[in-house]
Amino acid sequence: MGRFDERRREFEKALNRLEEALKEEETDIVIDGVLHRFEFTFELAWKTMKDYLEYAGVIDKTGSPREIIQSAFQYGMIKNGDAWINMMLARNSLSHLYDEEKSRNIYKDIKEIYLELLENLNQKLDEIL
Repeated sequence: MGRFDERRREFEKALNRLEEALKEEETDIVIDGVLHRFEFTFELAWKTMKDYLEYAGVIDKTGSPREIIQSAFQYGMIKNGDAWINMMLARNSLSHLYDEEKSRNIYKDIKEIYLELLENLNQKLDEIL
């Protein structure tokens, strides 16, 4: 469980930092910081799910984020697979996004939808451990 434990701690720290940033006043700099922290937190979230699913013998060592999300949903680690896929697509779009309006919409979704999904995963990981 070594790799899973390590990645789990990294995910929890990243989530805490994202939550911290979301408490700040909404300035352009803060929003940009939240988007960056969200990208990093999402990456750790799906990789932590992957590590646990490997440890549990559910999957082998390969798999795209989409496949990991689907497996995590089937295994009961996450509840809303479609919302997780939307979160993955939002995260992916941030890498190629130069549209301020779209980035602000993603920021809104982070606050209203994605943060709760990430927190629910964190809670599930606590239960697993």
